[in-house]
Amino acid sequence: MRAVVTGGAGFIGSNFVRWLLRRDAGVRVVNLDLLTYAGNLESLEDVAEAHGPRGDGRYYFLRGDVRDLDAITALLGGTARETGHAAAARAIPVPDCVVHMAAESHVDRSIMGPAVFVDTNVRGTLTLLEACRGELTAHPRPFRFVQVGTNEVYGSLGPNDPAFTEATSLAPNSPYAASKAGADLLVRSYVETFAFPAIITRCSNNYGPYQFPEKLIPLMITRALADQRLPVYGDGLNIRDWLHVDDHAAAIWAVLTRGRLGEVYNIGGGAEVANIDVVRTLLRVLGKPESLIQYVTDRVGHDRRYAMNSEKLCRELAWQPHHNFDAGLAETVRWYLDHRRWWERVLTEAYRASNALYLKDS
Repeated sequence: MRAVVTGGAGFIGSNFVRWLLRRDAGVRVVNLDLLTYAGNLESLEDVAEAHGPRGDGRYYFLRGDVRDLDAITALLGGTARETGHAAAARAIPVPDCVVHMAAESHVDRSIMGPAVFVDTNVRGTLTLLEACRGELTAHPRPFRFVQVGTNEVYGSLGPNDPAFTEATSLAPNSPYAASKAGADLLVRSYVETFAFPAIITRCSNNYGPYQFPEKLIPLMITRALADQRLPVYGDGLNIRDWLHVDDHAAAIWAVLTRGRLGEVYNIGGGAEVANIDVVRTLLRVLGKPESLIQYVTDRVGHDRRYAMNSEKLCRELAWQPHHNFDAGLAETVRWYLDHRRWWERVLTEAYRASNALYLKDS
């Protein structure tokens, strides 16, 4: 397999690249990433050493934009060359699949500026689809495209509502969620109109190592370590279904290799927990007082509850999440304790949205 992973320097992308190269010695992976604020090649230093040009040669990095049709066309056609090795840059092999993860992903930032979310998430997906369709028309071959989506496209659940299924209507409530729903619908339209070989996945909230510290868990860990206030929206009782990023990687692999073309697969961790309980658990693991918690004005359009029904994925592809949330959360805390250099240098950017939206007057 020769796989292109878009957004491979981000949180889920870097963990998937590492998992995939570890999982299958026959896989070659091309990481296509623009390296915007949340993309960090330091997250893949070990991968580049083991699998880059000085290792076994199975990992390639190409700095590029999913909105750049010419660059994507060159990548798919086998005429692109790896970024970062000057005259010795390696030719990138012709891929037989794309796992599309590149996206603007932080809801708070989408509230502050929706346009870039539509541009990257919708136009970027359209550009990828058009480039892939053009390549497959010119050079037909077995090929798969996996659109990695989010449960946020389904909207919000009440306390007693059944979990989201793949048949749940789309009802996004934030600009981020709407942009991802738009991307999913474009993929669906290409499947129906052009018989394009795509599959859509929708995951619950991920956690684990290398997550940019603007998201809930790393935000709270890094702020607690500095004895700073921990901002909690509203009453803190918003519920999320937590999925370890390695379990997510295994699910994507199952979909990529065995999933039915044209289908949607939900991926959930089976761990519904209120935000305030996550924060309290983190404080307990870190030995910090709950007095650090500061309730702030709730986020506009804040979804109350997410829950994912993953029965289809489990039944058809024999996938199951393997990480217990409490144990996985403790492991994640240890990772951030052991990797301060990775996250300390990005805190100004990581805290940008929180400072602008709900800590500015406190």
